[in-house]
Amino acid sequence: MRRALVCGAGGFVGGHLVERLKADGYWVRGVDIKFPEFRQTAADQFRILDLRDYEHAMEAVREVDEVYQLAADMGGMGFISAAECKIMRNNALINSNMLDAAAHEGRVAQYFFSSSVCVYRDMEPGEPPMAEDGAYPAMPDNEYGWEKLYAERMALAYARRYPLKVRIARFQNTYGPYGTWTGGREKAPAAMCRKVAEADDGGAVEVWGDGTAVRNYTYVDDLVDGIVRLMRSDLEGPVNIGSQEYVTVDELVETVARVAGKDVRIKHVPGPVGVQSRNFATNRIESIGWQPRYALEEGLAQTYPWVAEQVRGQA
Repeated sequence: MRRALVCGAGGFVGGHLVERLKADGYWVRGVDIKFPEFRQTAADQFRILDLRDYEHAMEAVREVDEVYQLAADMGGMGFISAAECKIMRNNALINSNMLDAAAHEGRVAQYFFSSSVCVYRDMEPGEPPMAEDGAYPAMPDNEYGWEKLYAERMALAYARRYPLKVRIARFQNTYGPYGTWTGGREKAPAAMCRKVAEADDGGAVEVWGDGTAVRNYTYVDDLVDGIVRLMRSDLEGPVNIGSQEYVTVDELVETVARVAGKDVRIKHVPGPVGVQSRNFATNRIESIGWQPRYALEEGLAQTYPWVAEQVRGQA
């Protein structure tokens, strides 16, 4: 039986990945600085470890065949803008410790690193899809992206120097149930689900900026499927994983409201917006058979009821 380590298993994507690996027949160790907030872990073993500490990283990788490194200090645009120093320091420590620990454990043969499309520059509306090599010349739009780009290069360097098969995925905006939905670290889909759930029918939902920023959103099960396929493939170098369904932030709110069966007004307010446009090529991940199964409205139909339940629980 293959033995896998999922770092960040107490978080949103990590928790879903643990479930997928268990369904695929793996023995799974989950590691995080916290237990999963919204449900019990499916991991065979769950350890509370701080991967900023090298000794904890060495303990995490002991006797596993595959490492899935999703642990990160991260959040939505508001958090990323306000906590850039903390984010860069914590994530640099986690990623350097985990790579070195995996390289020296002796048993680890495969290493997955979760990067982000934040490594790319801002794009103009209407630009053709950007392939993975479009990250250079480098000009990420925030410090979180710069740290991710450096961590990618570090992972590739370790792959050259050690018998470690490295796979790197650049995640796009991910959503689904059992993820952070309030408190400042939530991503846009969860935030908009919360705002619509909190709004009265006919009420207002606040959107930062003018609502025209373009994004795509990938349902968590689709992302996890991409991770698994990538780890079992021969694709080297960074790989974009994400839906090709692009919408404005205003259109995201309208889709959530439609799923909720509510009529809401959008109120634009000042706030951090991030890049204006996104449009990424997914040819590489599609070449190994990956396709998203969930359109945005279908995925939100799975997500909104769960967020609305959490909102009602706090009322």
